[in-house]
Amino acid sequence: MVATKGYAVQSATTPAAPFAYEHREPGEKDVLIDIRFCGICHSDIHQARNEWGNSMYPMVPGHEIVGTVARVGSKVKKFKVGDIAAVGCMVDSCRECASCKAGEEQYCDRGETLWTYNGRDKQGNLTFGGYGDHIVVDEAFVVSVPKNLDPAAAAPLLCAGITTYSPLKHWGAGPGKKIGVVGLGGLGHMALKFSHAFGAKTVQFTTSANKVEDAKKLGADEVILTKDPDWHVKHEGTFDFILDCVSAPHDVTPYMALLKRDSTMCTVGIPESPIQLPAFAVAAGRKSFSGSAIGGINETQEMLDFCGEHNIVSDIEMTSFDKVNEAWERVIKGDVKYRFVLDLKTL
Repeated sequence: MVATKGYAVQSATTPAAPFAYEHREPGEKDVLIDIRFCGICHSDIHQARNEWGNSMYPMVPGHEIVGTVARVGSKVKKFKVGDIAAVGCMVDSCRECASCKAGEEQYCDRGETLWTYNGRDKQGNLTFGGYGDHIVVDEAFVVSVPKNLDPAAAAPLLCAGITTYSPLKHWGAGPGKKIGVVGLGGLGHMALKFSHAFGAKTVQFTTSANKVEDAKKLGADEVILTKDPDWHVKHEGTFDFILDCVSAPHDVTPYMALLKRDSTMCTVGIPESPIQLPAFAVAAGRKSFSGSAIGGINETQEMLDFCGEHNIVSDIEMTSFDKVNEAWERVIKGDVKYRFVLDLKTL
């Protein structure tokens, strides 16, 4: 077994605190990674506080993981010791269903997607994530980080990056398209960067006037303040796609009027409370409201390679393990530009 130290929560009401645990001994197809950096995702907080109702404890959060390969199994082909490798939101699936064979392991038809933390493997053991100094993962669920990217700033690409890249690609963001991004946080700022890099006209929606200049620097062609009176009127029926990156409860109905006929609004923020949407908001114009969950392993590697080609990383604030609970509170308040990353040297 691989002795590991990290931070865990023991219940929905306790803070993250030091925790010693073990990972399995690497098998013939496994990669042992010495974790160097781990991003803090809002979903870490949702899960730690059982806001989605599926939490298991003890929980070691973290699914934006970048580190150095320390050991490889005898049948590992993609990695060697010393490589910079990354692990995102999942570490296994059934690998046999139609979705898995199509490279969409996150939508495993058998419901066997194994999440990097807060999951149970085939042996019934809890999975522990990136808030620790080691992780052991089958090479099929490990991806490579381009050498030109800062590994700390690349860590959030494993969730915030792929979570926004995947729907933008799926719904055809690109030249000649007008794309809206709702919310400018960890997800939203990556959506801006990708939409801009895809060549789409990109519009940022925000409630905060102090984010206007940042949004433009990150790639927004236009910024719409949604606290202004009648903010939506002149934009009705002009958007090809809107990506909603807000994780707090909010009204999505006004955005539906901005879509062209047969266009889609997609949520990736995943608020803890149900989204309310009048039927007429979708019936008028044959519009769709959809959702998207990360991306498959092949698409995650494609996204990282795209980031390497376009020099795209997350805007980050480094933090330490003794401040992780403080960082969580700041994430909830939106007080970070735009993603916290834990430095494992501080563990």
